[in-house]
Parts: sequence; C-alpha cells; structure tokens
Amino acid sequence: MSNHYSGAYLHFPGDDARLDLTDLYVFPTPGSSGRTSLILDANPYMTGLSATPPFLLTETLRTDAVYRINIDNDGDLLADAAFTFVFADAADGGQSVTVRYATGEDARQPEALGTVLIEAAPVGRDDAAQPVQAGGECRIFAGVRSDPFFADAEGALHGFKWTGQDAFAGKNIVCMALDVPDGMLGADPEIGVWATVSVPRNGGYVQVDRAGHPTINPFINPDYAKEAYNAGHPADDVAAYLEPFARILQDHGYAPAEADAAARTVLPDILRYDRRRPAVYPDNGRHLADDVFTLRMAFLSNGTVTSGAVPPHPDLRPDFPYLGPPNPNPAM
Repeated sequence: MSNHYSGAYLHFPGDDARLDLTDLYVFPTPGSSGRTSLILDANPYMTGLSATPPFLLTETLRTDAVYRINIDNDGDLLADAAFTFVFADAADGGQSVTVRYATGEDARQPEALGTVLIEAAPVGRDDAAQPVQAGGECRIFAGVRSDPFFADAEGALHGFKWTGQDAFAGKNIVCMALDVPDGMLGADPEIGVWATVSVPRNGGYVQVDRAGHPTINPFINPDYAKEAYNAGHPADDVAAYLEPFARILQDHGYAPAEADAAARTVLPDILRYDRRRPAVYPDNGRHLADDVFTLRMAFLSNGTVTSGAVPPHPDLRPDFPYLGPPNPNPAM
C-alpha cells in the first residue's frame, strides 16, 4: 500500500474509508513554466458509480471533514500556505466542493480559512468531468478517478513472494488536484508538502490521517502507533519517531549509523520539492508513475529486496488532472 489502510490493523482511520488519504503527488505542471501540480487522493477501493441511471456517486468524501494540502516554504515544518477542500451533498445526489487558499497564520488553523478559489463546484462523477478555472490563476479538479497507485501488495504482505498482480489496478479514489502558479507556494523554490484530514470533535477539529512520503505509516509503524502517527505533525516527527524507526530498520539489516541516516530520509514525513530540479521520488517531489513501492521495499530491506515491481497504470493521461477515468465496476 501507499497510505491506503493507514489505520491500525489495516483498517481505515476512524474505520471510515472517506478519511483515508491514499497518495500525495507534487511535480511541475507539464508544458507550463512557473506552475506546479499537486494531487491528493482519498477513499481507497471506492465503489464508484451506481449501476443504473442516473449513475450517482455511491461513496464520496465526508461533508464534515477538512481535507488539506499544507505547504512549508521557510523550512520550519509549519504550514505557510494551505489549500483546503470541503465537500457538501448536492441536490442531484452527488457532491459539491469548496476550495480555499490560506497563508500565514490562517494556513495553520484546523478550519477551512482563507480566500475562496471555487465555491460549490460539482464533484466529478465520470470521464466527462472537467477541471474548474479559479480566478484566472488556478485549475482545480475534484472527482472520482482511477487509482494511480500500483503495487503487488499481496506479495509484500506474504514474505515478498511476488504474485505479479497489481492490487490497485481497476480501483477508484477521489482525486483532489491543483495546478497553481509557483508564487502561491512561496518565493523560495524549495518547499515541503504534506496533507491532512481533520474532523470536528469535542468543539474543535481532530486530525485523523496525514500523508507525506508514500508507504511509511502502513509499513513502518506498528499497529499500536498508527493512530498517534496519523494525528501527528511534521515538526515533531524526528523527536518522536527517529529512534523507533531506526530500531525497526536495524531489525531489517541496517547497522546503527546506517539506520539513523536512512530514517532521516523519511523524517520529517513531508515531500521535499525544489522546482529548480527535475521531480522524481525520493529525491524531489513525486510523479504519478514513480515506482515508490519498489523503492520502499528496497528501503525496508536495506537493498536486499529489489524485485516485485508492477508497471504504472496504462490509463494515466497527459492532461490535467492526469489520472484515468473512473472504473465503472471496481472489484474489491
């Protein structure tokens, strides 16, 4: 998995698939100088559309949740800019989404604050869904799409006995995608990116999942630590997780100094992105076709496991939002 099933014991956060952030991507917008694409996916193994007309969405995202892409542009591991997605049920049986952009202190608040980029835009149900232009600067897409993550998950869960089967082929997620001018991310070309989802509880908001590096929480954290990790913040990661992560890596063949150095490549748990350099995981950002699963298996095994790769999904597209159309009958 990437960040799929990031709750304890291969469950969803809060036992709700709609709160499960599956993948985060950041890369330069193809063919557009000075722009960056950011994609956050959620709700793994989504069933997609109803089988009969009018083909309404049968699952989407939580209407009381705040889905957020966070940007740190000064290196302090705190959000300096944030894009929030808030969903609402629509009269036609689907959903709408309102997207806001916040900077400064507003970007660090759990609520959805800041400038409204789009309000009550329809959430895409099928391949006909199109991006929305926001204020002449941003392109925004929210809707059901084919899950782009690819991995032989069964092989990884059963002693690296590879099956050659992609557990995520033909599956759906909800895609939240942005194509924005680089200036909205900060003046410094080097940024850190991570995503969170929070829900209201006891008069405030509680963070229930986060996404940065792929395949970290599901594969590295023991079950008893997953929920606390999901509620955590990058600024606390090194202090909280460097020692236990390094200890786990030592159990997988690393010498102590090697384990410490390797753990620091994924802590704090944010995607580092420098728009002056090509984007490729793990060095800089993440593209949709980067084989992060094979890289993580090699990371966990200190390079002893390097096989098991399956290819990227053939339905990826060159145009924004790049993900393939929703699969009409995704099997579990």
